[in-house]
Amino acid sequence: MGRLENRVALVAGATRGAGRGIAIALGEEGATVYCTGRSIRGQLASGAHRPETIDETAELVTAAGGHGIPVRCDHTVDEDVRALVDRMRRDHGRLDVLVNDVWGGDSLTEFGKTFWQVNLANGRRMIDQAIWSHILTSHYAVPLMFDRGDAGTGLVVEITDGDFYGYRGNIFYDLVKSTVIRLAFIQARELRKHDLSAVAVTPGFLRSEFMLEHFGVTADTWRDGAKKDPNFIASESPRFVGRGIAALAADPDVKAKSGKVFASWTLANEYGYTDVDGSRPDWSAHFAQAYGARYRTFDDDMYAAFNGPGEVVFADWP
Repeated sequence: MGRLENRVALVAGATRGAGRGIAIALGEEGATVYCTGRSIRGQLASGAHRPETIDETAELVTAAGGHGIPVRCDHTVDEDVRALVDRMRRDHGRLDVLVNDVWGGDSLTEFGKTFWQVNLANGRRMIDQAIWSHILTSHYAVPLMFDRGDAGTGLVVEITDGDFYGYRGNIFYDLVKSTVIRLAFIQARELRKHDLSAVAVTPGFLRSEFMLEHFGVTADTWRDGAKKDPNFIASESPRFVGRGIAALAADPDVKAKSGKVFASWTLANEYGYTDVDGSRPDWSAHFAQAYGARYRTFDDDMYAAFNGPGEVVFADWP
């Protein structure tokens, strides 16, 4: 019996990448997982450049041992989010785990441009997609988490990039990824009188579907990608951060962590889980060994040393 048997989870932004990995990892522990996004089988989201759908994610959740439920939802649209929450209320009457992973900014981020050079329309879209969507989803979904009987402490997770407050290479990327950490803190503060915890979690160098394609490798041959970029050897599958979130959701003392930000590798060291291949990647340790500095205290000099002239790897991160 999985540790999350009879728990109900919502992964907002479960189409691919970290969201898909999180949904499957929750399924591994027996959870019922609502997998939401805008791309469904036979109808990809407008402007989508990838073939993945929430239907596939839900099937993978079920195959892993849970119950995957795909629901098309644009998390920037009030009516869509309310309809989703109404469905969960009708179906289950409660929600135990909420993961805000909506992103959609890969094609909008302009690394290398200063705040006076960037496309403001693209930046506004990033704020709507990756900040407003999280606020909107929590606004409607979290009240469904209040009356959960004796199901243990509920969990709200904000997915970010990096467990630090250093510069992230672009005004809007930095604003979005640091803001969702703050959202976790705000929600934790305002939920302190409820049996709910809110945290932010970051993956490391994520082997998303896009990154595997970019490096010309598969989930099985991913180590060959290190020939192109040595840092890829320290990358992790989307399931790795997912297993960290599953461990948090199953932790009876998770409220002690409320308001804080965690990395997939720190969670792995604490909870003892591994990636799908049995490894335990540690992006921070790799960074320290390769560049002589702690990843969490990233600054301008380290950014330049890591990326090199004219090369930005952050663009492909979660």
